[in-house]
Formats: sequence, structure tokens, C-alpha cells
Amino acid sequence: MFSGCLVAMITPFRDGKIDEPALRRLVEFHLQNGTDGLVPCGTTGESVSMTEEEQLRVIEVVVETVNKRIPVIAGTGTNSTAKTIKMTKKAKEIGADAALVVTPYYNKPTQQGLYLHFEAIARETDLPLVLYNVPGRTSVNMLPETVARLAKIPTIVAVKEASGSMDQVSQIVQSCRSDFAVLSGDDSLTLPMLSLGATGVISVVGNIAPGPMSEMVRAYRAGNVARARELHYQLFDLCRAMFIETNPIPVKTAAGILGLCLPELRLPMCPMGEANRQKLEQVLRSSPVLQPVAAG
Repeated sequence: MFSGCLVAMITPFRDGKIDEPALRRLVEFHLQNGTDGLVPCGTTGESVSMTEEEQLRVIEVVVETVNKRIPVIAGTGTNSTAKTIKMTKKAKEIGADAALVVTPYYNKPTQQGLYLHFEAIARETDLPLVLYNVPGRTSVNMLPETVARLAKIPTIVAVKEASGSMDQVSQIVQSCRSDFAVLSGDDSLTLPMLSLGATGVISVVGNIAPGPMSEMVRAYRAGNVARARELHYQLFDLCRAMFIETNPIPVKTAAGILGLCLPELRLPMCPMGEANRQKLEQVLRSSPVLQPVAAG
């Protein structure tokens, strides 16, 4: 469940509401293109801009549409321990296979506070938990020592590591139990992290290039390093383009250009600036892993 290319899904909106038909089409798009698992309601899914009811409905639609064909890891993390426990329990009731739980944002807890937060969630639910460390968005870095402590809890099974530090990845892999999965939280660092012992990626670029991203991870894990490296470089510019503005603005804009769904965002996310949109369109047009993209 915790290996390969797992996609941090965008949430399609139409006129301010969740576009459920488009969401179902996106799920089928991933099933047809080899995605190994889906992660609805993470950062890329704009979960913090949704009501609890909307967030749970998105998880429900994805679970229903997947129909057990691939794992669904529901984003349930908030900066409130009590609310996170509530959302995680509800995700289990809906039928999610696991939960992705981000470190609390804005609060800036200590390392002990982080440990107690995740320990409390694990104590209240037996749903497998994936820790999510993304200091660039939360203002707190969960240190390898804290991850290693948490990895001793049986239901804490993986970490999505997005600190950008290869030393930190090495420390986590080295200090955690052998069956504890480390997943890349940065598309462009997936191949280096695989070489250090990561098992896969929770991907943003996988929203628009699921086949090549999945193939890259599979190739490396099968021992075909040359093919994995080739795909890494074919995807590299596309991965970088997904962050020319704050995620998920670029990937949702790209999804709109590619006709996967409307590019509608929720404030405070706003449409991409014109200069950056032109840069993004150029990357999409020149990408060797995408179907041809029309100008404009």
C-alpha cells in the first residue's frame, strides 16, 4: 500500500462547489494510467479551504469510485489534535485504507508536542497512519529522532518526507524499523530518495503525468536504474514547473490546459499570473511525457 506512485489529488471545483463528476473522471484517469494509490484531501487537494462535510464527501467519492482497486489514503490532518482524530475516524468509516496526517501548522509545536499529537491519534484509531512532514508549509520540521519514536507505534506505518534534506531522509531510513515506509514529498527528489531507501512518492506531478511517474518508480524498484534515470530527466522540468507558484496553482492550471478538469481554485489560492502561465504552457508543450498541448 505504501509504495509506488501515490497521487496527491487535486480537487476539481465548478462554480464554487465540488465537481463530483470531474472527480470521478480523475479517479478513472489514474486507474487507467497505472497510479498505485490516491491521496485525496491533502495540501494539493485544497483541504484547508473545504468544510468538514466537503472534505469527507471528496474522500467518499474517491473511495466509492476506486472500489478497492487501489489504496486510498485520506488526508485527515489539521492543526487540532481533536479534529484530526474526528476526521481520521470518519475516514475509516467511509472506507479509506489509511490516513495522511500532516504536522500541525501555525501552532509550531515542539518535538515532544509532535510526538504526543500523533501518539494521541494512533491511540484513538487503528487506521494506518502516514506522517506528513512539510516544514515549508507548516513552519515546523519533524526531526528524524521524532519520526523514529513514532515509528515504534505499530499503526504509524510511513512518512511523507518533504523537508528536502537527503541527510534527514537517510537518518529516517537508518533509524526506523525495516517495514516503515518513507515516501518522497518532492517529485523532483523521488529518484534520489529511492536510492536512499524510500519506497515511492506522494506526487503532485502525477496528477497530470501519472503513467511516467509510476513507471519511473517501478523501474527503479525493479532494478532498471537507467530507465528510471531517463524518466527522471524527462519529468524534471515538469516537476519544477509545478512549483513556479504556490501548489496547487500550477498543477490545477495545467490540469485545466490539458482538459482534465476546470482550473478553478478557492481563495486564498488565485489564478496563475499571466507570465507564469506562459512559462507553464511552454513546459507542457515541450514535455516528452505529455500529449501535445495546444498554445494558449
